[in-house]
Amino acid sequence: MSGLTNPKVRGARGLGRFEFSKAPSSRSSRLIQKVNRKPHFTTATTMDEEHIEKPSKRKRNAAKAKPKEQRQHSATKEAVADIEDLFSDKEIHKIRASLLDWYDHNQRDLPWRRITQTKEIPVKEEEGEGEGERRAYGVWVSEVMLQQTRVQTVIDYYNRWMLKWPTLHHLAQASLEEVNEMWAGLGYYRRARFLLEGARMIVAGGDGFPKIVSSLLKVPGIGDYTAGAIASIAFKEVVPVVDGNVIRVLARLKAISANPKDKVTVKKFWKLAAQLVDPHRPGDFNQSLMELGATLCTPLNPSCSSCPVSGECRALAISKLDKLVLITDYPAKSIKLKQRHEFSAVCVVEISGRHDLIEGDQSNSVFLLVKRPDEGLLAGLWEFPSVMLGKEAALTRRRKEMNCFLKKSFRLDPQRTCSILLREDVGEFIHIFSHIRLKVYVELLIVHLKDDMSDLFSMRDGENTTWKCVDREALSSLGLTSGVRKVYTMVQKFKQNRLSTASAAARKRTNSKKSGLS
Repeated sequence: MSGLTNPKVRGARGLGRFEFSKAPSSRSSRLIQKVNRKPHFTTATTMDEEHIEKPSKRKRNAAKAKPKEQRQHSATKEAVADIEDLFSDKEIHKIRASLLDWYDHNQRDLPWRRITQTKEIPVKEEEGEGEGERRAYGVWVSEVMLQQTRVQTVIDYYNRWMLKWPTLHHLAQASLEEVNEMWAGLGYYRRARFLLEGARMIVAGGDGFPKIVSSLLKVPGIGDYTAGAIASIAFKEVVPVVDGNVIRVLARLKAISANPKDKVTVKKFWKLAAQLVDPHRPGDFNQSLMELGATLCTPLNPSCSSCPVSGECRALAISKLDKLVLITDYPAKSIKLKQRHEFSAVCVVEISGRHDLIEGDQSNSVFLLVKRPDEGLLAGLWEFPSVMLGKEAALTRRRKEMNCFLKKSFRLDPQRTCSILLREDVGEFIHIFSHIRLKVYVELLIVHLKDDMSDLFSMRDGENTTWKCVDREALSSLGLTSGVRKVYTMVQKFKQNRLSTASAAARKRTNSKKSGLS
């Protein structure tokens, strides 16, 4: 299965023809017409090489020296006919049969393709879930996890998730904190929140798991792709699914090099997928199409010799006869948005119950955590105190900004409410989000609270808490983001190095005294 974000497309009626920003070259147009044989694809198209104009040896040799960028221009060549006629009945039948047979013999053994067994799990009788609903829940969880995440990474998360919340009703009873802890490390935490909100909504509705696309689209976080996957796989609704893998397969089958991110183009890919979906095995067919894109028809190194539908692939046929064209030229490479640069100062505030620092036990220390806002990036997750900076900043300015934040938010004031045991600049690192390149400056601040502040930093908990203090053990078990974990790891290494240096200095002083040198 795939895991890309769902295109928000609700239908494909009234679609005309594909439109491209670049006009096809005259030679490429002749070539594609000879491959297609008939301009509107109303009958089956053959891939026989004898019907295709072969380039001369001189042109083939010249093509080898051309850079990739120039070859890609040669792939923008289609004058694609009416969308209704892109697949003939014969093509549809052959693609369905070939893909399903291949899938039956080659599908990967993935946990979400098995029905979750719940016989030993206590569920109230009136909340019992049938086979279809259990399958739907498993498909839903897996598809949300697979968005922007590799299959091998998801398998472990999925198994642990289903062990903790094996049914929709179990998930609906969880807290957001529990869900975030389980999700930690997968990224895109908004997905986890939508899963919880969706489960609560479905259970509260009392009508069971939605079984058709139109009903599934009303659930928070479920878009066209996820709705199609759930409806076709769990409930056998004859609907298509379209994600990056499916678009790549369809684009190569029909040699379509249009921008796969363009909304109009995406709608037309949905129309193509709808033509192909098997009415008797819609779920298996959709999975076979996604499986093909994930395992054989890959972006960079497709395994065309093992592909069950290579005989119907126009991109393969063209690439064999025109060395200017590669299969990987289809679909066109979308232009990635430039990441914006942001800067953040993070302060790991450790509140110590001791006045001494390096020597002795620090097991009674606690760490200050702050909850992020409920909306926006990393919504509702816990982190160390941080402030955003408008640009790169020196240590003096970063500390000034952090001091204002700590004093305003927590009354942490070295002159009045606490004494500083240690304050050190630990280092910096770059953390990458899909659209942000964040430079993080890390600082360690260890303080001892004065008597009138002790109650303020007593342990706090609850979903409505905006900050709390946790000990080392609790901090290690929290579902922290990868960025927060990296900050904590940097601080721990810094303290270990500091401890080693201090211990070495202490031993040196002791040895000097024993030898009578001091």
